[in-house]
Amino acid sequence: MADSEDATPSEYPHPEALETFFHLEDVRRDGDRIRYVGESLVPERALLREVSPAFHRAGYEVELDATDGGHVLVARPQGSRPEGVPWLNVAMLLATIVSTLFVGAYGWYYVPLSAITDNPLVLLQAWPFTAAVLGVLLTHELGHYAAGRYYGVNVSLPYVIPFIFPFGTLGAIIRMKGQMPSRKALFDIGAAGPIAGLCATVVVTVIGLSLDPVTVPERILQQSGQVIVFNDPPLLAWIADALGQPTSYQDRARSVNPVVIGGWVGMFFTLLNLLPVGQLDGGHMVRAMLGERQETVASLVPGALFAIAAYLYWVLGYGINESVGLWTFWGFFATLIAFNGPANPLDETELGWPRLLVGVLTFLVGATCFMLVPIQIVG
Repeated sequence: MADSEDATPSEYPHPEALETFFHLEDVRRDGDRIRYVGESLVPERALLREVSPAFHRAGYEVELDATDGGHVLVARPQGSRPEGVPWLNVAMLLATIVSTLFVGAYGWYYVPLSAITDNPLVLLQAWPFTAAVLGVLLTHELGHYAAGRYYGVNVSLPYVIPFIFPFGTLGAIIRMKGQMPSRKALFDIGAAGPIAGLCATVVVTVIGLSLDPVTVPERILQQSGQVIVFNDPPLLAWIADALGQPTSYQDRARSVNPVVIGGWVGMFFTLLNLLPVGQLDGGHMVRAMLGERQETVASLVPGALFAIAAYLYWVLGYGINESVGLWTFWGFFATLIAFNGPANPLDETELGWPRLLVGVLTFLVGATCFMLVPIQIVG
């Protein structure tokens, strides 16, 4: 990054709103960024709301850095991002590849732990599982990334989160900075992920159901104990029926191909992301579709999730089990993220009917991924 230097008036935007709401003391260029040093005359949120549209029209996005005894308003070209290799993204991706290979090999392809320790390369047997899981997650996030770059929004590459069983990952996220230019941009960026992810999920599910089942070793069949059961969402069941393929086998010596698990992961993560609350994809989409009325919809989400957990616990008599805990957790999580809300666009022009139709259809397809009891431990 270049050293900070004084900037002449011809080198930086100087919108009229800046003089009204910001006491400007100095302007300096720092690489591709322009730093306006001074003191905000209004609350920080109000300052960004007032000056961002003018900067956006000039091709810049702005953020405010508080410093000791003052403020620095930082403007950078729209869509700009730090140069160089995104080492954190790369490291997290590599770690997740390793974690999904291990979980896939040990948990879904039944490779003994002793064989893994003797020769770690046997983990490569699970590459179809890793490709399926990471394929649907990265396609989802890259949908957001491509739409964000199209609209000049500063978005990061995906961060993939490594984990342990049952999938080897907790999913993937991207980071967005700066103001959202319009409701149209907010909708397109929010919807691009679920739409791209659902397309990848259908492809992965079709491939997985078309592959041969995995043979369960005798040593596994002889073991007694509890097993995790992943129930089928309607979308997965419909795809299986269309292909004439089973999603489970009566013969315990055969197990569905692990690639199908990638499709299940894609469907379940899409469902959760489409919850119309906070910074989730559904929150952004409903904010773009309904405007500030999105807050009313978001306020209903935690209660609905708690109601599902209560229905499973009291009405169906499941007691404290995995699905009750899952919906209860997401009820608390939805409550937490509802306070932050979705991104607020600069241009509040309402969406046209084509985007509203796409939004409704996306939520309807997402609803086919819903399972009242996603996970059970039986045995």
